[in-house]
Amino acid sequence: MAVPLIQQLRVGAYVVKQRIKGVKKYPLVLMLEPLFRCNLACPGCGKIDYPDDILNRRLSVDECIEAVEECGAPIVSIPGGEPLIHKEIKEIVDALIARKKFIYLCTNALLLEKKLHLFKPSPYLTFSIHLDGLEADHDRAVDRKGVFQIATRAIVKARDAGFRVNVNCTLFDGAQAEDVAAFFDYGMSLGVEGITVSPGYAYERAPDQTHFLSRQKTKQLFRNVFRLGKGRNWRFSQSTLFLDFLAGNQEYQCTPWGNPTRNVFGWQRPCYLLGEGYAPSYKALMAETDWESYGTGKYEKCAECMVHCGYEATAVMDTIAHPMKALKTFIKGPELDGPMAPEISLENQRPAEYIFESNVQKTLTQLHAEAEERARGRSDAA
Repeated sequence: MAVPLIQQLRVGAYVVKQRIKGVKKYPLVLMLEPLFRCNLACPGCGKIDYPDDILNRRLSVDECIEAVEECGAPIVSIPGGEPLIHKEIKEIVDALIARKKFIYLCTNALLLEKKLHLFKPSPYLTFSIHLDGLEADHDRAVDRKGVFQIATRAIVKARDAGFRVNVNCTLFDGAQAEDVAAFFDYGMSLGVEGITVSPGYAYERAPDQTHFLSRQKTKQLFRNVFRLGKGRNWRFSQSTLFLDFLAGNQEYQCTPWGNPTRNVFGWQRPCYLLGEGYAPSYKALMAETDWESYGTGKYEKCAECMVHCGYEATAVMDTIAHPMKALKTFIKGPELDGPMAPEISLENQRPAEYIFESNVQKTLTQLHAEAEERARGRSDAA
């Protein structure tokens, strides 16, 4: 089973509780980024393009716990950067397991074999290992030969040690359905619990801007992949209706508050993919963000997005609202031959705003001021 029963029950109970309480906007997954530093420089990544002063910043264990408790989401995804670089990652994971949070530790696995002894197998901990295809495709996606071999070796070692392991796969323009199907077969042969699959998001700071999928290409690619998947028993760590959305059968808007992000800047508006400013607290993020100004058809940067961190929460809420539709799709699989759901018009979307540089400069100014204050303190003490 891709998602353990205890996790399904806990998350289901959490969602029902929010609905009974009349909460309209609530988080499902906290994206906790304790650092931006990474040991890879993938061409499709927009998360590591910062000056060293920012790449060297870390969230402390206390800051991570504070974010988790303030947010209250039942699931915590720990991406980055590369979280295994963080010297206190064991303490962070242990603290969240003690609070019975379901953790997806997202890693490129380059350090996993070396650091596996830091962790203990638990139904609350899943290693979500980044693989974007078979060896040639993945090593090209991360721009380094040999990474696929290291990652797959780490998967086998982690599985042998009793850990839950998931594969996190991002697809880009040019992906061939037959190759994706062969990769899914390979993932199943590794014995992983499931695969999380999503089209890449066109980060404005990604070095390679030419290989992101459009929504139309995404839908056709997934229809072709799922057609090849009939009878092959692939397991996905995603809801049935999200997969149906990828196949073009659901007209969804994203739910950015479903996956709020806390990183070294603060609480990121509006989601993990867009850095449109930062809030000092989760409460401020929820109260002060103009959520209606984001999403496909509303904002240029959201035009082609179909990423799971924006739409999985929408699919989960649709599943709860329409359980029979979800059950029917689960039994029959996504529709692969009929007309696709109407595409959202982009006619009235507002133009993109570019504030990356001002965010970086604001943080650098703050860091330099803090450094000067510490220096003055040391001088006064002397």
